[in-house]
Amino acid sequence: MTIVCGTHYNTNQEVRCMDERSETLANLVSELRRGTVVLSVLSRLSGAVYGYSLVQDLSDRGIEVEANTLYPLLRRLEKQGLLSSEWETDSGKPRKYYMRTPEGTRMYEDLIKEWDNMVEKMNTLLEGGI
Repeated sequence: MTIVCGTHYNTNQEVRCMDERSETLANLVSELRRGTVVLSVLSRLSGAVYGYSLVQDLSDRGIEVEANTLYPLLRRLEKQGLLSSEWETDSGKPRKYYMRTPEGTRMYEDLIKEWDNMVEKMNTLLEGGI
């Protein structure tokens, strides 16, 4: 017999269904957020910022990005010419600072337009509700 979540009153089954739903929701939310990381990072790099402070800044603004996600992204954006970096070794611990290049700023502006367009379309799509 297949038990569909929410239709059976066995407490253990309900808990398992809620756990499965929560896990599915967490995975879907993670996918939604993944698409916003580049825009989030570019938004914070108008000036020189080092990696850990970028993680903290994004976190303070409600955008959680793991360091093991951020650093490969920063290297990729630098390779694409959207960021430049510079090592600062004068004060204690060496830190690599990142900032948008002029091309990175143009791309950031283009991405903002795309974001606004997508949000508008999604809002129109979702207006019908459930």
